[in-house]
Amino acid sequence: MGLEYRSFMANPRSKSSTQTVKKSNVATGRKPAFRSIYSKAEIDEIFRRFSLQRPEPKGELEHINPFTLVVAVALSAQATDVGVNKATRALFAAADTPQKMLDLGEERIRDFIKTIGLYRNKAKNVVALSAKLLQDFDGEVPQTREGLMTLPGVGRKTANVVLSMAFGQSTLAVDTHIFRIANRIGLAPGKTPDEVEQRLMQVIPDRYLYHAHHWLILHGRYCCKARKPECEHCVIADLCRSPEKTCDIPAPLVELPAKILGE
Repeated sequence: MGLEYRSFMANPRSKSSTQTVKKSNVATGRKPAFRSIYSKAEIDEIFRRFSLQRPEPKGELEHINPFTLVVAVALSAQATDVGVNKATRALFAAADTPQKMLDLGEERIRDFIKTIGLYRNKAKNVVALSAKLLQDFDGEVPQTREGLMTLPGVGRKTANVVLSMAFGQSTLAVDTHIFRIANRIGLAPGKTPDEVEQRLMQVIPDRYLYHAHHWLILHGRYCCKARKPECEHCVIADLCRSPEKTCDIPAPLVELPAKILGE
């Protein structure tokens, strides 16, 4: 790239200072802060490129309002967005509020979504969450994670998606794509979605956090695919340290300097 790099191996902290930090963590019982294998400058550059590739990323689940978004995301578990959209177009045309969904009834909801996996249990949850919204929230979708997670069929991932897409909050819902990428490229590896979420929230720069969820999902869906990543089309291939890379662009042995970011 024609840039002068400083050594990636250079460590400004001395051995004695590292030992002091470790002793301090042991004494307080706190876990040391997570450190990605990528430097802050590299992570910033990764998300800068994602922002250039997709300046205004959008979720692919079709919805009309916050309520239909909650339903769509809940229905998307173990199903594709394309499949959910095909089923919900007619469903939402018939019922786009909790009361209309209750009036529709479980049996008719099943008829609309029977092409989606686990549709019987999901229909029950749609009825139950509609009733819960009317009973506890005056028919309005709550704007807190805690409130959303009281709804039947709504877990942390669904709540995070709704908070981001419906209410503009900077959350990060870890689905299968994000979980795979975070572990595959070593950005924020973890054994559970919650652990990956926590670590991604630590390392992603604040100015990129709002769109990070969609950037990572779309990157996983269309480029860093599960069976075989298409590294030859990847905008971060030269930064990626994944051992699964399918092209001959080597991973960097150096840290990108701050000046690449225009600082």
